[in-house]
Order: sequence, then structure tokens, then C-alpha cells
Amino acid sequence: MNSQYFSVLLCSLSVPLSVVAAEEKAVQDMSDPLAVYTQVGIGATNKGLNLKIGQAYDTGIATTAGMNVIEVKGIYGDTLGWDSDSKTTDSIDSFRFRNFSVDLTTMSATQIDATYNLNANLVADESMDISYSYIKALKPMGRFSFYPLAGVGASLGENAREDDGSRDSGYSIMGAYGLIGMYAKVTISDKIWLNYNPFWLTTIGGSDTYKDHYYGLDQSHILTHEFAASYQINPRMNLRYFANWNENVDFMDGDHRLEFNYQL
Repeated sequence: MNSQYFSVLLCSLSVPLSVVAAEEKAVQDMSDPLAVYTQVGIGATNKGLNLKIGQAYDTGIATTAGMNVIEVKGIYGDTLGWDSDSKTTDSIDSFRFRNFSVDLTTMSATQIDATYNLNANLVADESMDISYSYIKALKPMGRFSFYPLAGVGASLGENAREDDGSRDSGYSIMGAYGLIGMYAKVTISDKIWLNYNPFWLTTIGGSDTYKDHYYGLDQSHILTHEFAASYQINPRMNLRYFANWNENVDFMDGDHRLEFNYQL
């Protein structure tokens, strides 16, 4: 009698436990810009290797999913990239960190995005942009999906150039900027999709040098473009081609990479 009782009890527990395990290992849609999952990725680019690792985490709120993503870009550019040596080095170009939080009830998200650029620009020897933005998934229209974004950010610089031409030794806050943009997706098939992601950034405060020249000589704003073509090898693996360019750099002279991603 006791053995039958424990057998029934074990069977009754096994169903919910297996459901929980299946949910924990559920594969997310890797074509969805708001999908949250643990991942690793590697990319071969014209400026060297890119490495990416993303970790999904428990936010403590049942209706919210969270993820941290760290990227290292431009590793061994002279050796492994295909740009000329005048445009690349064998040191790292930049680091990027993103904290992503998705509200599953409204299909909206907030994002903290920080990029540290080790290459000099017109206003600083090295710089970091850190922004906070809001993303909203709109209702799909056939094969098309749109995810508009808006945010604000601050730019920090090392040895930043002051308005009088001098250098501010060490790190300082150079100014603030705003950004609006959109992630757009068109589904070609269950394995192939395309993305086009335009972003417009503009300085909104700070030193005159920062406001007038941060995005190029006499440029206080810039329109950037990203195109991606993706192929889903299986539910956990995809291969993606990216191209990034802007109003100062044409498509062929922009950044190009072939990236492999795996969902853990």
C-alpha cells in the first residue's frame, strides 16, 4: 500500500517538474530583437575578431526577463581583418555592455547601453557613450515587425579637448546626446530574415567642442545604418551577416562582419 502511494506521489510530481525543466530550457526566437536568452557568439570582421557573451538572469519579477551582454570588438585587426593596416591595429577597438530588461506583458523593453571606444576622435583620445533607452514592439504587419526606440545618453572622454584647445587631463563628462531609431525585421521564411536598423543621434548639451564635432568635423548629429541578413541553422544556432555605415562612410567602406551565434 505504501509503495503504491509513493509511486502515485512520484508520478504526480514528475509532470510539473518536467514542465518546469522544459520551460527553463525553452529555445527563444533568435530573430526577435526583444528575445532574452543566454548566448555566445563570434564574428569575423574587416577590423578583426568580435567576441560576444550574453547571460539571461532572473529579475525577481515574474513578468520581466533580463539579460546582460558583453562584446569585445576589433581583436587582432591587422592580422585577422581585411582592411588595410592604416585602418586597423592588433589591439582591441572597443568594448560594449548592454543590460536589457523586457516586460513580457507589454512587449516593451528598457536598455542600458555602454560602448567604450579605444580609438581617438576629434574630441578625445578615448571615449565612452552610455545611454538609457525605451523600446516598444509594435503589432506585426504580415512579414514585417517594427521596434521603435528612443533614449538619452552621456559621453565621457579621456584627455578631452576643451573649447580653448587645451586638454582636460584624465576622464571627464563631455556632454549629453539623444537618440531615436528603430529595429525593423522582415521574415523571408522560418529560417531566413532580414533586418534594417537606422539610428539618428544628436548632441544636446556639453562643451561647444563636443556639441559641434562629436560626430565628425562640424557635425552635431549623425544618421547611422545597420543591415543584417540571417540564416537559422537550427533553433539554437544562426549565421548572420552585418553591415554598418553612416552619412560620412558609405556602405562599401563601412564595417562588415560574419557572425555565428549559439543559444545555450
